[in-house]
Amino acid sequence: MSAAPGSTLPAGTGSASRGSAGTAAAGEPAELLRIEGLQSGYGEVTVLWGVDLSIREGDLTALIGSNGAGKSTLMRTISGLVKTRAGRILWRGAPIERSDPAQVLAGGVAHVPEGRRLFGAMSVEDNLIMGAYLRRVPRAELARDIDRVYTLFPRLAERRTQAAGTMSGGEQQMCAIGRGLMSAPTLLMIDELSLGLSPLLVEQLVEALLALNRAGLTILVVEQDVMTALEVSRTAYVMDTGRIVRSGASRELLDDPAVRRAYLGALADD
Repeated sequence: MSAAPGSTLPAGTGSASRGSAGTAAAGEPAELLRIEGLQSGYGEVTVLWGVDLSIREGDLTALIGSNGAGKSTLMRTISGLVKTRAGRILWRGAPIERSDPAQVLAGGVAHVPEGRRLFGAMSVEDNLIMGAYLRRVPRAELARDIDRVYTLFPRLAERRTQAAGTMSGGEQQMCAIGRGLMSAPTLLMIDELSLGLSPLLVEQLVEALLALNRAGLTILVVEQDVMTALEVSRTAYVMDTGRIVRSGASRELLDDPAVRRAYLGALADD
């Protein structure tokens, strides 16, 4: 899919905005995120069991799997909302598994949660401003960052004074992504990008993400539409019952008979 015309990154967003990442072999992007043997869960229930995952600078990575596989829990654990029980989460080589959500966000990892979690009674623009609350930037810089989000999502500019909770699901997803971008992240994690949205809106959102990724932003996306996820990403991980069961280049996984049978149904034999 082509990039959205005129799409740009908010100032400071991208792989260069938080200093240098860990060392890498010549010509190979540096590793930003490494997860080793991760276990986490809720109360007495363990959801993730020994998860291993790696994301390098500039990756557009998809995380796929059936409902209840643990995808959202993994994102919530990375962002500090769910506590790690065992294993390590390394961000630029430094452990963050004991960090709180504000520390993770300040370090460059933004999380767009499932369900968007906007402040429904607040305006679109006020929701965007909330995304920059840890940055303490001058008002002029904040205004430029908001304008860049509006360039990426022109529909938000048309609704800047509208209460976020009164917008359509697609518009709310745009606002949630825009709020994440306002933190000037190095890694943007998006949980259930297309949930409940029309194919046309999904295509618009995918085009925006591709434009952001081409401009340097590293992205990890949970996506229920497995075909779309594997077609637009470069690398992918498949989760099942709290474990990573397959990983590799997205195109290879798209051609994997087991993946096609499990997640593409009748398309498996096409």
